[in-house]
Amino acid sequence: MTEAEARERFASARVARLATVGVDGRPHLVPIVFALAGDTIVTAVDAKPKRTRALRRLANVEGNPYVAVLVDHYSDDWRALWWVRADGTGRVMREAGAVTAAIDLLVTRYEQYREQPPTGPVVAIAVDRWSGWSASLSG
Repeated sequence: MTEAEARERFASARVARLATVGVDGRPHLVPIVFALAGDTIVTAVDAKPKRTRALRRLANVEGNPYVAVLVDHYSDDWRALWWVRADGTGRVMREAGAVTAAIDLLVTRYEQYREQPPTGPVVAIAVDRWSGWSASLSG
């Protein structure tokens, strides 16, 4: 899979999994919704029910910015399987201007956010490497 095809498939996905690592060295994996702007992935803390707003993914990114984001497609027809991984450096953004721009991207992409936009903070991931695999390169 080419980098361009990996980016295109990634952008078409509606949900991804964000992998971070805590200061204790333990991996942490959570599903996220996201928007892609060039080689930057953004995701925000939203109003979905959570035990706390001090999310572990935020602390992990602040303590160790190296992250991976995975999207995949499953089908019982295994010829249609594929996955794409974006490896990069994340940062937690709380500044009003940067948060607003990222949230605008998310609101455009997800109808649910038009009714209740996320308030942040936002995690922005600068992708250093796109990789992927497809059972069938033709689609």
